[in-house]
Amino acid sequence: MRKLLFALLLAPAGLWAQNNTNWTDDLILTPEKSNFEKTSTYADVVSFINAIKSKSPYLQVSSMGKSPMGKDIPLLILSNPSISTPEQAKASGKMVIYIQGNIHAGEVEGKEAVMMLMRDILLGKKINFLDNLIILFAPIYNTDSNDKMAKGLRPSQENSPLETGERENSQGLDLNRDGIKMEAPETQGLIQNVITAWDPQVTVDLHTTNGTWHAYSLTWAPSYLYAGEPGTYHYSNDVMLPAITTRVKEKYGMFFGPYGDYNVREGWPLKNFYTYNHHPRYIINQFGLRNRIGILSEAFAHERFYQRIYSTYSFVNEILDYCDHHWKDIIRINAESEAAAIKNVLDNAGKVKKGVRFKMVPAEKKLNGFRTYDYTSFTKPDGSKTLVKNGNIVTYDNINYYGEFKDTVQSTLPRGYLIPASQSAIAELLMKQGVKVEKLDKEEKISGEIFLVEKLTRSPRKFEGHFMASAEGHFENATKTFAKGDYKVDLAQPLANLAFYMLEPQSDDGLLTWNFFDTYLDQNGVAAKPVEFPVFKYYAWPEPAKKKPGKK
Repeated sequence: MRKLLFALLLAPAGLWAQNNTNWTDDLILTPEKSNFEKTSTYADVVSFINAIKSKSPYLQVSSMGKSPMGKDIPLLILSNPSISTPEQAKASGKMVIYIQGNIHAGEVEGKEAVMMLMRDILLGKKINFLDNLIILFAPIYNTDSNDKMAKGLRPSQENSPLETGERENSQGLDLNRDGIKMEAPETQGLIQNVITAWDPQVTVDLHTTNGTWHAYSLTWAPSYLYAGEPGTYHYSNDVMLPAITTRVKEKYGMFFGPYGDYNVREGWPLKNFYTYNHHPRYIINQFGLRNRIGILSEAFAHERFYQRIYSTYSFVNEILDYCDHHWKDIIRINAESEAAAIKNVLDNAGKVKKGVRFKMVPAEKKLNGFRTYDYTSFTKPDGSKTLVKNGNIVTYDNINYYGEFKDTVQSTLPRGYLIPASQSAIAELLMKQGVKVEKLDKEEKISGEIFLVEKLTRSPRKFEGHFMASAEGHFENATKTFAKGDYKVDLAQPLANLAFYMLEPQSDDGLLTWNFFDTYLDQNGVAAKPVEFPVFKYYAWPEPAKKKPGKK
């Protein structure tokens, strides 16, 4: 009966009905068993993984690490033939794609959709996805907070499901704000054991909005273009995601569109639609700096639970289908971006400037046929006017889409950076991010630039446990001697743009922003005088001295 109800609910779009597979009881998910009133616990997810592992030779179960409470964070490897290591994936020549759910444990649709897709790929009619792809699934990334279920934690979801987990992890950290500072074990596991180790060409992060009102079943965003190379952004934003959006409408009659929100205080009908900011603290927004494709998925909170699962399932299914057909193009685009990042350093170090602080600006192309629920104006008893949502869906044209970013502060691109051994924590964090860092094997006298911090400003309120900082000052030419054991970051490497953004003192989401240099700056009296920033920029490395020919 439950299976029949599920099929009837989803029959209009037909995506799941066409699979028409009779699952055994151990493969039926908690939402399906509860008429979509409940979501899966951590134990439910583990039980499902064990059950499907016993039925398929194409699944390997791994862990990307442990949560603060000691739970394994499952990493599921789907491949044909079966593999279990990044080295085997690389040797296969296939494209790796990584898809995660539950980074916010109240946004549970991705968790359920991932497990449903696993069934359909491993035991259903979608096994062909494994012809060209190696798929990494992480259905329950925020393991700890998933089970801290209570009513009312997601009021925008209108009690569907009745109870969900908490947004933050068990340390109280938002895992989708931890991409630079890497303070959570979950983030360290993700970046070191998935992103760096497996090098997925595409990463998909599954969310549900906090209550944004529009009339799309799901909205998406690419890894935005700011300090990275343009290739991956333009391919994902201008080619891949529009193609998938068209495909979803044609196949399932569903409307998807770019992510954002509007403010009725600006008047009605709306004129402007705004995305979120560009910072690489957000996991997806970091991939542009990594020369890889990132995709944010945001289901619409005001649909019912089963509808949100379905839209998420449909989106991921079409992403996989697109990658299955275009994987060679994706690998090529990413490789070209990586090569461009390195070439820019080799050819233009000291000659070009790159943005380090950005503002949101409207895209040249406006949104047409924008779908939203309408608003009605009415007058309150006190004579003031306000707007209230009604149930009518309307469309508007010529909407300004604030979905691009323009630099407001620039800094010269160096050949590299030198970091004193006393700042080893900085070097270690860069290495955790996958940046290549080496130690000097002898003393070196280097010419370049120092940055004098003339003013350090900290936010009066904490954000993610930090009083966010920003620096004002200027660069000066300098020649300095660095000792054996100091750290060198040569930017002629794949993660050049990520290292640049993290180390520049005026970056709006770099290590200075996250207080990594506060102790040094405070101890050196930055409140009273300019202090030299302890990261040195160099533009050329001295050629080794030629040995004089010896006497015969």
